Amino acid sequence: MPNTSEPITTTEGNGGTGGTMTAVVQERYGTEPEAVLRTARLARPAIGPDEVLVRVRASSVDRGTWHLMAGLPYPVRAVSGPRRPKLPNPGRCVAGVVERVGSAVTGFAPGDEVYGTAAAAFADYAAARPDRIAPMPAGLTFEEAATVPVSALTALQAVRDQAKVQECQRVLITGAAGGVGTFAVQLAHTFGAEVTAVASTPKLATVRALGAGHVIDYTREDFLAGPRRYDAIVDIAGNRTLRDLRRALTPRGRLIITGGETDGRWLGGTDRQLRAQLLSPFTAHHLGTFIASEHADGLRDVTTLINTGGLHPVVDHVRPLAETATAVRHLLEGRVTGKLALTTTAE
Repeated sequence: MPNTSEPITTTEGNGGTGGTMTAVVQERYGTEPEAVLRTARLARPAIGPDEVLVRVRASSVDRGTWHLMAGLPYPVRAVSGPRRPKLPNPGRCVAGVVERVGSAVTGFAPGDEVYGTAAAAFADYAAARPDRIAPMPAGLTFEEAATVPVSALTALQAVRDQAKVQECQRVLITGAAGGVGTFAVQLAHTFGAEVTAVASTPKLATVRALGAGHVIDYTREDFLAGPRRYDAIVDIAGNRTLRDLRRALTPRGRLIITGGETDGRWLGGTDRQLRAQLLSPFTAHHLGTFIASEHADGLRDVTTLINTGGLHPVVDHVRPLAETATAVRHLLEGRVTGKLALTTTAE
């Protein structure tokens, strides 16, 4: 990551928590990770009575990382800050050990191994809400656990709650080799569906191993051109028109759009989601989208699936925290199968 040779920034005094930490810092919005992300020394975050301080052992990168980093599409800034980022960095996923709990917190104690989401997670320490973390699944490393929260929760809500996938249904998943997609393929397979996964040539073997009965290489063929019709389509990265996607559905099939990127600075690909919701009441198809909820109840469902063998994270590789910009770059270039984890160095 650039700028690590510049003088280290140290901030003292943080509401009684004490000490400093290494963290990724972003002081302005920008689309190029190497230009806006750097490491520095910051004060450890203070926690309130209803918060938990987590010693972060690992975090992960997802597409939302880039959106928060770039502040695009512009509606993102209603949450992240209108002119510059409110938080030190765009990290959200954490896996680590509880360092300290607020006076009003129950259910967690120092030493507990947890995973979930937290603000400014690209750091040695992060303040988390108890309703956004859960005990780590048995058998996972910190690096594996850190790749789960955002992507697995999104996949679970898309496949189970929105697409309502059931046994023996035919399900098509685009973007199947990505962070959300690798979880979605496993979930649809676990729920008993016949899964068709869409991915690029080097990633086909991976999605087949995850439970896809059929794979389509989108670089060589049109995944919507065949005669097959699907009871559900989970469109994570297809960017195909609603008309094309509806033609591949059974008469009462369900289309759930969870992603798809464009260069639009105002909508950024969300126009398809908006049009799907507007059209859905006027067709026999269910056309929908959703904003994934990051909550402990969902994490506990994911934990059960992991512990019973129905779900497992696919980790492409692990990088140190200082290489966060490089990790984001690899994600943008489509060079990642599954997830990228970031690991911190214990102090």
